[in-house]
Amino acid sequence: MCSGRVDLEFILRAFATGQDGVFIGGCKLDECNYITHGNYDALSNVHICRKIMEHIGLNPQRLRIEFMSGADGNLLAEYTDDFTNQVKELGPLGKSEGIDEKGLKFKLEAVRKLVPYIKLVERERLRAPSKSKEVYRQFLESSEFNGLFDKLIVNKLTISQIISLLEESPLSTGKISEFLGLNPSEVSRHINTSSMHGLVRYDESRKCYALA
Repeated sequence: MCSGRVDLEFILRAFATGQDGVFIGGCKLDECNYITHGNYDALSNVHICRKIMEHIGLNPQRLRIEFMSGADGNLLAEYTDDFTNQVKELGPLGKSEGIDEKGLKFKLEAVRKLVPYIKLVERERLRAPSKSKEVYRQFLESSEFNGLFDKLIVNKLTISQIISLLEESPLSTGKISEFLGLNPSEVSRHINTSSMHGLVRYDESRKCYALA
């Protein structure tokens, strides 16, 4: 199977079911077996997923991609052994990062809800203009990419987390800030945006926010 077929949902599902690490092996860049160069899509996917993991408090080193040919069995063994040892050193998913089981489930579910949106954004706004090593390296490490990532994904993810919290019960800005580890002013900004889109309302009787 082409590494480009490894959907973001597959990676998140692996972590959600308790896997401590995910390893993806692809064809060497510029040596695609399917002439689609899907390995570049896999590279972009992994880069975005690792940035999301970092944002929600998970160590991005738990996700790795390596490129090799079908004749590189020795490399595959070397890469997987190294990754296995690395994951063992990192320890259990969530616990090593100081995230309890409930918090981990909440964070991963909030991301999974956004997968269709993230895939659309990646295809339309976060994809390098051409498939070459140097172009991808420059684009994925650029301030342009990081700015778009924050604007298009981080903001949307924060709103998704707020909505998920309010699905459980109405909360004050302070409680939401405490749970998400965000500045109250930042939470207020996202709540105002959600209110304008008809997603959130202020409950005067309980002095807190609830789903609209």
